[in-house]
Amino acid sequence: MTVLPADGLSLAAEFPDPAHEQWQSLVEGVLRKSGKDVSGSAAEEALSTTVEDGLITRPLYTSRDDAPDAGLPGFAPFTRGGKPEGSTAGGWGVRQRHGTPDPARLNEAVLADLENGVTSLWLTVGDAGGGVPVSGLARALAGVHLDLAPVVLDAGDELDAAATELLRLYAERGVSPQSARGSLGADPLGQAARSGTAPDLTAAVHWAQRCAREYPGLRALTVDAMPYHEAGGSAAQELGSSLATGVAYLRALTESGLSVEEACAQLEFRYAATADQFLTIAKLRAARRLWARVAEVCGAAGAGAQRQHAVTSPVMMTRRDPWVNMLRTTLACLGAGVGGADAVTVLPFDHALGLPDAFARRIARNTSTILVEESHLARVIDPAGGSWYVERLTDELADAAWAFFQEIERAGGQAAALDSAMIAERLAATWAARKKNLARRKEPITGVSEFPQLSERAVEREAAPSAVAPGGLPVVRRDEAFEALRARSDAHLAATGRRPRVFIAALGPAAAHTARASFAANLFQAGGIEPVHEPVEVDASSARAAFAAAGTDVACLCSSDALYAEQAGEVAGALVSAGAQRVYLAGRPGDYAGVDEHVHAGCDVVAVLSSVLDRMGVA
Repeated sequence: MTVLPADGLSLAAEFPDPAHEQWQSLVEGVLRKSGKDVSGSAAEEALSTTVEDGLITRPLYTSRDDAPDAGLPGFAPFTRGGKPEGSTAGGWGVRQRHGTPDPARLNEAVLADLENGVTSLWLTVGDAGGGVPVSGLARALAGVHLDLAPVVLDAGDELDAAATELLRLYAERGVSPQSARGSLGADPLGQAARSGTAPDLTAAVHWAQRCAREYPGLRALTVDAMPYHEAGGSAAQELGSSLATGVAYLRALTESGLSVEEACAQLEFRYAATADQFLTIAKLRAARRLWARVAEVCGAAGAGAQRQHAVTSPVMMTRRDPWVNMLRTTLACLGAGVGGADAVTVLPFDHALGLPDAFARRIARNTSTILVEESHLARVIDPAGGSWYVERLTDELADAAWAFFQEIERAGGQAAALDSAMIAERLAATWAARKKNLARRKEPITGVSEFPQLSERAVEREAAPSAVAPGGLPVVRRDEAFEALRARSDAHLAATGRRPRVFIAALGPAAAHTARASFAANLFQAGGIEPVHEPVEVDASSARAAFAAAGTDVACLCSSDALYAEQAGEVAGALVSAGAQRVYLAGRPGDYAGVDEHVHAGCDVVAVLSSVLDRMGVA
């Protein structure tokens, strides 16, 4: 019988303790094989990736990557959670969003949600936002136990009427002021960002004062960072804007007579959660740390526990192959839950298409249930805490966000920065850089820019009322450039009975051409252009007849570099003589007779596909 030592079993006891320099030496050897002669820290930097906000993701994180002490859950700086038991204890709140204008349909959806795991309701109210009319709020909430199900309003200009009606329903149904939970959702600065109008904080301040006096469990204001995310902003810009908004609300509330502690208690913060799970985790952790610093500077360090509502990103949702959105929202929900969000809204997979159906809402709410009940994410406090990568990313993101917040404050605060278009310009610059990455597929979109399915049956939904107001920040989507290309293809299909086509001229055996033929077919399908790869391979003698049968005037050569050198010029000539108006070659640029353009990894796919459709006369 083996007796373990008193200090337990050390699983790494038989392994050597390698130095960081040894790892770098191994990296150097690998890089030399790929033609990069670098050494030391330069070898490590060669494997690093620069992401948004100038942050750098390195290939290896160790204990040498220092970050500030994250503290303990429930204590300043609240990085690890706003509550001592952790925000994930017992699971985060499942908050379903509803933007249906019909009170009866909304009531049916609300009751189904509450019976199947949803713990709070987020209701769009008012004609301007395309939500349920204020007069229909009582019908929409019929049968809902308002003392058990918190309600969060999103009423915009109709805040006064909607808040008055909700409080009337509380009184009518016997809900005591002490039992009321949720938020009135006042966000005049967020509304100004969306609409381009001047913000008026008068009503928000009034309702905050009333909630502080009479409804201790009801918050009046929402600091919504979603407008900045949906305008293409980075994580740091989203955080910086939310800080500036929160500070503006603190100033207004304290000037009205509320203490800093009372003012902080009236705020809930809303952030986007994306499929980049680590960035989402770091963003929520950094947000709590930053707001704790604001509260500390205001002399109320103990009131700095930020209340967070995370919403899966609408920007990442696609209209093509929308089923993949289920995977995106699952990752986003995981990041939000692990990051410590108090409530999470998983948008239905068909959100970008219109009003969701019952199946989509069921999948959305069950996403949180599976992660909490089956994956047991709620059993651990701050699951990512202690990870050198996450702690360092949290710290670097917090620094970048604080810098943007200071820039906004130097511009006169959030209202002034919105009015001067400073924020809009900064967000636009960030989105422009990201659009380039999307167009070059450096940021791939599965089912859209990568692995599209031209034969998929379109998912149709009833159109949702538009909540986009002219004059405000734009609303962007990752798939917008490719969606425009696919829409052109769809219109061509409807008008002619077939999609625009490209002939795949594959040279040599499958081993030589398969990789590039697959690459080219994938690329052209992203623009709604159907690849014709029949026969499987061609040469100069067979290319003419094969191309004539394809029913197109565009071709793409696909093979290895060696076969290009032997056959590309001759086959391209045969294609041109057969009527090809444009001949592409899949691979890096080279000097091949008859080839007009090259398509390769990193090329501007959107520009290539736009020009192809233009040449084909696809309107």
